[in-house]
This record gives sequence, C-alpha cells and structure tokens, in this order.
Amino acid sequence: MLNPAQRDPAALPRLLLAVLAVLLLWPGLQLSELNPAVLWQADNAASMGKFLQGFWPPAHDREFLQLLGEATLQTLAMATAGLFLALLLAIPASLFASRALSLSALPRGGRPVWWTQLLRWPVRGLLIVLRSIPEIVWALLFVRAVGLGPTAGVLAIAITYSGMLGKVYAEIFESVDPRPARALLLAGSGRLAAFVYGTLPSAAGELLSYTVYRWECAIRASVVMGFVGAGGLGQQIDFSLRMFAGAEVASLLLTFLLLVLLADSLSRLLRSRLQ
Repeated sequence: MLNPAQRDPAALPRLLLAVLAVLLLWPGLQLSELNPAVLWQADNAASMGKFLQGFWPPAHDREFLQLLGEATLQTLAMATAGLFLALLLAIPASLFASRALSLSALPRGGRPVWWTQLLRWPVRGLLIVLRSIPEIVWALLFVRAVGLGPTAGVLAIAITYSGMLGKVYAEIFESVDPRPARALLLAGSGRLAAFVYGTLPSAAGELLSYTVYRWECAIRASVVMGFVGAGGLGQQIDFSLRMFAGAEVASLLLTFLLLVLLADSLSRLLRSRLQ
C-alpha cells in the first residue's frame, strides 16, 4: 500500500478522463465500422500478399525512369506553383485577419483603424470558406473547367491552401510579442516598418516552418489529385494501379517518399539558418 502522501492527487481525474475518452470513442468506432480482424482472414491476407509480391523489384527500366522523372518534376512544379499562388492571397489576408498584429490593424496612438475592424470578419469568413472545401473537390471542378493536366491541381492547391496559410499566419502574428512593433510606432515609425522590424523577426521561424510543411502537404495533395486527372505522380500511380503494374507503383511510392524527405530536410536547413 502506498502512503497517502505518496499517492498522485490527479490519479482519479486522469482515470475519469480516460473512461470518458473511451466512452466518446466507442460510438465513433461503431459508426466507422472498424474491424481490424478482417485483415487477418485467410482470403484477405492471401490477396494482399499476392498484390504486394508484385511490388518487388521496383521498375527501373530506362523508359519508365524517364516517365517517372517527368512526373516527379510535374508534381514538384504543381505543388510549388500552387503554394506560391496561395501565398499571394494568404499573406495580405492574414494581415487583415489578425486582431492585434496585422499591418493594417496596428494601433497608432492606441486607437485602431476603424475600417480594419469591419474588414477583419469578412476576410476571416473568406478564409474559412477557402479551407473548408477539400482541394480534391476544387480539382474535380477545375478538371471540368480547364481539362486534364496539372493546371487544375495548381488552382486547387492555391485556393485551399490560401485559406489554411492565411488562418495560421494570422494566429502566428497574434502570438508574438506586440511591444516591439508598438514601440516602433510610438517612435514615429511607419506601419510597414513596424511590422517588418517589430513583428516579422519574431514570427519568421514559425512562418517558415509552417510554409515548408504546407509545401510538403501540397506535394502529397498533388499526388492525390492526380487520381482525378490533375497530372503528376498521382495520375501515373492511378494508371499503374489500373494496369496492375505493382513494380511501377513501388518505384512511384519510393519517389514520393524521397520528395517528403527532401521537404523535411529543407525545413530543418532553413530553420537552422534562422536560429
């Protein structure tokens, strides 16, 4: 028996929270019809094993590698172009949506600009709408508007990610210490200089890390959107799966893994440069 003085006073609340979590999780598991046991049934396991056997060795013939290189470059271009277009909308939107640290809302003499308060809520509503609709839905729409190809994927990423980036950027601006920017304003600095020299240096690390992370997500999204005809690695994976070419799928997945590792290494490198 433990001495009462040695018992954890938070043990009972933690136990109650754990029981509550299980009670809330159980209906979700029931509604999702989750049944991991089906994976170990003899027929299903044999079917999956036969399917995975075709993945080795990965395809590496010259013609396919050339096709793989083109699809990889197309995927990188799609993700990068889409993210760049998203930034064009996300950066100004985040400045307007931020409550205290946006460029337009920084108080001069303690009095905020009145029209920025009226503009803030419509901008936040726009960001909600943009990020609420999945990029694959936008891709389906743009495929019908502009036809098959990476253009649909670029536009879909640009629209969805502008909402995501704008929201997170605004929250990052609000989380940094506002005193340096306000001190610059009180010293007679302009609003742009106060934002650039007072707010941005403190937020740069988080902004960069999240932007590179979103670029990585854009690479994954571009692969998914390829299944609806938006080009890149995803479209090639779709073709290979339809042809039951497991070796080609293995090479495509390995390439995708390398792209994610590249994004992770780039994020670490850039963050180390800022520290």
